[in-house]
Amino acid sequence: MTDTRLAPSFDGIAVAAPPRRAVSGLIEIRGVSKSYGSHEVLHGIDLTVQPGQVVALLGPSGSGKSTLLRAINHLESIDRGSITIDGQFIGYELRGDRLFELHEAEILRRRTQVGMVFQNFNLFPHLTAIENVTAAPIALKRATKAEALAQARTLLERVGLGDKADHYPRQLSGGQQQRVAIARALALKPNVLLFDEPTSALDPELVGEVLDVIRELAKEGTTLVIVTHEIGFAREVADRVVFLDEGRVIEEGAPAAVLSNPKNARTKEFLRKVL
Repeated sequence: MTDTRLAPSFDGIAVAAPPRRAVSGLIEIRGVSKSYGSHEVLHGIDLTVQPGQVVALLGPSGSGKSTLLRAINHLESIDRGSITIDGQFIGYELRGDRLFELHEAEILRRRTQVGMVFQNFNLFPHLTAIENVTAAPIALKRATKAEALAQARTLLERVGLGDKADHYPRQLSGGQQQRVAIARALALKPNVLLFDEPTSALDPELVGEVLDVIRELAKEGTTLVIVTHEIGFAREVADRVVFLDEGRVIEEGAPAAVLSNPKNARTKEFLRKVL
């Protein structure tokens, strides 16, 4: 690999090699910090998500939830710390005790183990639902066109859109577009699925159909990390709730504990305003 450079975000800081583990979907976040100019949005975040766990990230706007989520699959670089999935860095390569940033092609390859669903769907408008779902597996040579089409039809059926395969995004409701986006994220069979406020751009009456799909995914044992303002949904589906404020983990634990009997004053204040 040529022209790799020391990741500027780490300033040459030595890091320990992650231990090798025979697991699928383990996320380990250690001492992660991130700044935009002089504004530090993440302050030394430590968090572990076990394989198959469903973790809901809660907190006020600007608390760093979406930044942390995007850092997991290296859509955002970090300034310090490390993030691994199943012991592997997404955006960096460990050489000795130092991290070097990878070329974009290798980052994209590693990123395929992490599916992400955005709040604004991000579908290709010129492609039909089934073409949106097949695009990545075909482009990455993960499947032949016939195999990708068969898998895509299965995934669209799974999210309740088997009859919408040939519809373009403009012909679909917001809830349907988001369900296509979930099918697309599943097409590469990721070990981890990230949801960035998946219902925030939807009309209230469409929220339930998307949450129903996520509920089913939660039952299947895929590691899910969900940024959400849907407190009731977090209480029902999550194994753990993590509350962030001003770029710090303020409180975390089982939903019943954090949402019904929070210990931190900031958590209590937030929940009083949203419940």
